[in-house]
Amino acid sequence: MSSQKPLHQVVFAPEGRTVRVPHDTLLVDAAAQAGLFIDIPCGGQGRCGRCQVKVEEGLTTHGESPYLSRQQMAEGWVLSCVCRVASDLKVTVPPKRERERAVTTASRKAAAPPLDWPVSPGIHRFSVELSPPSLEDPTTDLERLTVALTRRGGFSSLEVPLPIVQQLPVTLRRGDWRVNAVVEQGPTPERARLLALHPGHEPCPLWGLAVDIGTTNVVAFLVDLESGKILGQASSLNRQVARGEDVISRIIYSLKGDGLAVLQRLVMETITSLIAELTAPRPADSAHIHSVVVAANTTMSHLFLGITPRHIREEPYVPVTNRYPVVRAGELGLPLNPNAAIYTIPSIAAYVGGDITSGALTSGIYKTPALTLFMDVGTNGEIVLGNADWLMTDACSAGPAFEGAGIRCGMRAIPGAIEDITISSKTLEPTIRTIGDEPPQGICGSGMISALSEMLITGVISRSGRLNVDSMGQRMGERSRVRRGDHGPEYVFVWAQDSGTGKDISFSEVDIDNLIRAKGAIYAGIEVMLKSAGITHDMIEQVLIGGAFGQHINIEDAIQIGLLPDLPWERFKYLGNTSLSGAYNVLLSREARAKAEEVAGKMTYLELIADNSFMNEFTAALFLPHTEIDKFPSVKVLLEQGSQ
Repeated sequence: MSSQKPLHQVVFAPEGRTVRVPHDTLLVDAAAQAGLFIDIPCGGQGRCGRCQVKVEEGLTTHGESPYLSRQQMAEGWVLSCVCRVASDLKVTVPPKRERERAVTTASRKAAAPPLDWPVSPGIHRFSVELSPPSLEDPTTDLERLTVALTRRGGFSSLEVPLPIVQQLPVTLRRGDWRVNAVVEQGPTPERARLLALHPGHEPCPLWGLAVDIGTTNVVAFLVDLESGKILGQASSLNRQVARGEDVISRIIYSLKGDGLAVLQRLVMETITSLIAELTAPRPADSAHIHSVVVAANTTMSHLFLGITPRHIREEPYVPVTNRYPVVRAGELGLPLNPNAAIYTIPSIAAYVGGDITSGALTSGIYKTPALTLFMDVGTNGEIVLGNADWLMTDACSAGPAFEGAGIRCGMRAIPGAIEDITISSKTLEPTIRTIGDEPPQGICGSGMISALSEMLITGVISRSGRLNVDSMGQRMGERSRVRRGDHGPEYVFVWAQDSGTGKDISFSEVDIDNLIRAKGAIYAGIEVMLKSAGITHDMIEQVLIGGAFGQHINIEDAIQIGLLPDLPWERFKYLGNTSLSGAYNVLLSREARAKAEEVAGKMTYLELIADNSFMNEFTAALFLPHTEIDKFPSVKVLLEQGSQ
């Protein structure tokens, strides 16, 4: 008797794509087989409600969801990440604007970083002319080349990969025995590896790629390895976002069937698209990229290399490794010189990765005498405290709220996102600014911080984050922006007729609570670290803020909501994308690479989950700006002035 599951036909509208899948297949997997990519930001846990599809005909198995009303369920709406095929189906997949943006540029151009190290990438180009073989000199092609290159480069040994050997006779004779060789210096100067060989008359540029694999965005520099010049930069949404918006969701997805392979493929597709964009306008192709350096958090580094991140989220939170093997581009299927070495900057712990090692290198915290707080704020808040004498680090999960997830009108920092808000203290009417000055579509992280600060200072919300619906309604009159909506009390930033979506853009108390929790986690991480080191706020001489999101934070607003400590503004400094900057420096300098490894080994990691004081600090931070208002004297003055 066969145990094989029966097959069902699933038709996806409006595209009209059809696929046959086994009984009990997840709808999201059936869609993928049909070539449709449905975003599941929560990693397939059914907890974000953003993968809704409508079953027009047929039977499915699924449970109830708090993200679907009874009317929606009666109409056939389901969550595709938890709904399973039980018969032949006809399913409608609604269009989604953000999904279409997954293959477009996702962030603003990063400023070219300084090169703080001498250019010494360990990649060399040698032009050599060989004497052709003869009856009097029947030396083999390989020996002839090896002797010439070891003499020219001063190597005692030269490793030559088989594919180069296979093409060697054609290359030598096509170049009339004049060739350009690209050689990689080994662990010691005497050892080397031949990366590429070209006929002497062909162009032979030396290019490298510096890549920052962020949880949300991937950014890359194409770099001239001889001059250090950045030839181009490109960025894109990390395609893994469709299978989880935060690292925990992606870890969970990686444990499902071929989930790990899918996530690795998605990040490779993202990087491949950036390579194509960077090399398209140039006379040479991507085969001339001979070296790659990747900076990423610990989970992203694992997924990039196809290493399971499973144990990162399981106590005692131990990654497979913090020091990653150097691999060749051909092993990962990237469209580069297949012999190109790919170096991943080392991590420190489960939630402090190579992006923070890279940031510590770029910020110079490892060499400054000044007591410094370095922060990278994003899905996680990673913090480094110290100076040239000592370094301590921790990480707190802020969640993806600042990236727009879990916020009803939240979105990423793309054109149309509200990035700044001011609210009149007299009329309580908002003035907004959007990225690209496009019609507002939603609100991004910097806009959320701005909005929360303005709502607090103008009295729209209380210090606990509650909206003052009745009193604000009386002040604003008949068309009050503070109202009781379908999702509870809310403040309307943009009316439907003025938005780019045709719907009101608002903040509910649930949204506000999510943001307070996110900012509270980051502030609590700072407090625990300071107290562990016996440091008080006034002892901090400088606060350096890295990360693509960090450079758009308004310091005043961030202090007013209690995200950053209440220090003089002149102590704060934006550094931009320090992860990418560090990767750029490590790509161009073997000395920088050695220093990055030294810095990673120097940091003491503080595990907040094992620190009982973290929850106390977190709870205390769940007020605006904080339960202890005296920790924020400048905000206390503002609130007192506003109440008069």
